[in-house]
Amino acid sequence: MTEEQKRLLRDALWKIANDLRGKMDADEFRDYILGFIFFRYLSERMQMYANEILAADGITYGDISEGTDGGEEYLDAIRAEAVEELGFFLRPSELFEAVAAKGAQKGNNFILDDLSRILTNIQKSTMGTESEEDFDHLFEDMDLGSTKLGRTVADRNDLVAKVMGRLSDKNRVDFQLNNAESDVLGDAYEYLIAQFASGAGKKAGEFYTPQQVSTILARIVTNGKTRLESVYDPTCGSGSLLLRVAREVDIRNIAKGFFGQELNRTTYNLARMNMILHGVHYRQFDLKQEDTLVRPQHEGRQFEAVVANPPFSADWSADPGFTTDDRFSTFGRLPPASKADYAFVLHMLHHLADNGTMAVILPHGALFRGGSEGAIRKILIAERNWLDTVIGLPANIFYGTAIPTCIMVFKKCRENPEDILFIDASGPGNFEKAKNQNILRDGDVERIITTYRDRTAIDRYSHVATMAEIEENDWNLNIPRYVDTFEEEAQIDLTTVLAELKTINEGMADVDQQIAYFCKELGIEAPL
Repeated sequence: MTEEQKRLLRDALWKIANDLRGKMDADEFRDYILGFIFFRYLSERMQMYANEILAADGITYGDISEGTDGGEEYLDAIRAEAVEELGFFLRPSELFEAVAAKGAQKGNNFILDDLSRILTNIQKSTMGTESEEDFDHLFEDMDLGSTKLGRTVADRNDLVAKVMGRLSDKNRVDFQLNNAESDVLGDAYEYLIAQFASGAGKKAGEFYTPQQVSTILARIVTNGKTRLESVYDPTCGSGSLLLRVAREVDIRNIAKGFFGQELNRTTYNLARMNMILHGVHYRQFDLKQEDTLVRPQHEGRQFEAVVANPPFSADWSADPGFTTDDRFSTFGRLPPASKADYAFVLHMLHHLADNGTMAVILPHGALFRGGSEGAIRKILIAERNWLDTVIGLPANIFYGTAIPTCIMVFKKCRENPEDILFIDASGPGNFEKAKNQNILRDGDVERIITTYRDRTAIDRYSHVATMAEIEENDWNLNIPRYVDTFEEEAQIDLTTVLAELKTINEGMADVDQQIAYFCKELGIEAPL
């Protein structure tokens, strides 16, 4: 798989999305285009798997005659194996290319009803099986009756037929699923999610963490490891952070799989599609749709890698009943109702294994705010000694917010229990200023990771603070208290400046004389 192949597929899919969404908002059309791509992926996987089974009989999946005794016997046998291995089943007439071909016909090309039935049948094929939860209502955001797709039924059918027709062109849109080492489709899918996020404004923060930031978290929690027992994200969005961890150690080296929770139903659907499309087997991920703080879904589990980009300073109930919750009870106080940052931190720490690493993105205020947050922060540092590293990120690198943020890294068994590393990656030269959003470059990411790994003190960039220093600062973690980024301005030679002013004034005298001369010729009063 070459970078050129990746680029070609990304560009082709993004062009289709832009050409066909019309006046629909980008974040609305996202659910349709990504859903259609996912449907084609499932169809190709089904066809490839069935062809492998049928190879011994010298036929292909398309050769089966549906509705005949022999054909249905074949389909029953294939269904049983496909649901076990793939997690779902599609008949030959339900495959993407069959529906797209009908939509391309002149005259009788109405496919909306067929498509709705097929998407429902995918879900029905999983009922009563291990994969039922992973496919439950997976396509519910693809409302084919929505007027967003067109004012009339005919308009909607035309648009859907065009989308499927463009996506079925395998010369331009090659998923390369027959290449076991290729993740060209997964790469393109992530690219599309990022592109939609960039155009979705504030809503984007609900489902996507910029790739470079995801990479930092993933490399931190996998540092020094080639395999993991498990990885967990309690606010998993589209699943991009979980999948970024997989890129660092390979999906096959995450023994017990991926775990996550997401409140937003549409985003939860996107995360499940993202997992399956990246080749994560349905038995290897366990994603739940619920409020993580109110109704946690993975009680009793601990994870070797924990990553998250929770909603910044979100409201939560802070109900007194939580004081007996195992996640919060030993800290004596609950995080404030107006800021759930430490509620997420304590939830994540509750699920962090003793040999694990946790990296969480938080607003800068979490480093220094007082009240119950200050009390919790002191316990985490002074009593538990779980905080390992604080990394300051540039402002305006997240979709939908310009506030400065940080990464806090926690370990329950720290290699360096006598100090805490501070990295300030927010200063000039540590990122690229873009028109609408600042960007961390590959070199900026590498510098952060190298500094974290080597735990080095670098002038105006990083500092290894002793526990005594932090106690002296009353457990305030505000990065400028530890990393001095002040650059002394060059001294000004007043004698030189006065000489320059004198020269300028002498020159102005000549100019004043010329202005007075011209004013006299024009018969007007010269300015003072």
